[in-house]
Amino acid sequence: MSLRLEDTAPDFTAPSSMGTIHFHEYINNSWAMLFSHPADFTPVCTTELGRTSQLYSEFEKRSVKVLALSVDSVDNHLQWINDINNTQHTVINFPILADIHRQIAILYGMIHPNASETYTVRSLFIIDPHKKIKLIINYPASTGRNFHEILRVIDSLQLAANHNMVTPADWQAGDDVILPPSISTEEAKAMGHTNIQTITSYLRYIPAPKN
Repeated sequence: MSLRLEDTAPDFTAPSSMGTIHFHEYINNSWAMLFSHPADFTPVCTTELGRTSQLYSEFEKRSVKVLALSVDSVDNHLQWINDINNTQHTVINFPILADIHRQIAILYGMIHPNASETYTVRSLFIIDPHKKIKLIINYPASTGRNFHEILRVIDSLQLAANHNMVTPADWQAGDDVILPPSISTEEAKAMGHTNIQTITSYLRYIPAPKN
């Protein structure tokens, strides 16, 4: 299955390290990050899950529920979690799905046959409260994810969802944002945006909203 941005994230039910997960029910009215790992007891994935756990409060601040996936069993997950906690000096407090029959991996297009016939690539999906897919990133097995970049993109996505603003290259939270072309300068002023920096008719910066 080939999923695209703004598609509805497929629902599923699966066992996990923290019990059975009904995905849409689990998301409820929150954002979600679903990210896959080729297998348990792999070095790069161990660091990724550890880093996610260390940054868990940052995801909570943004109302993002975290859900990992591997094609191994729950028993393997629980053993692996002990390794992650010990080696990464953290405590995993989010579910790791057990996708031993690769049903979710196939549903979400996480298996790329030219990379591996059986294991998932490092796929990552950000899903909004309406269950719409807002971001898809696929990483090769050799490259660990940059979770500060993922948080940066979540900030941008939430800014767009809440305020209808877009962000420029290398934007960081708190930097000026851009008025989209769909909002005229007059409309922006009527919305209370008085400090508009006009570069061209289509490139106009404003201070980032405070909330």
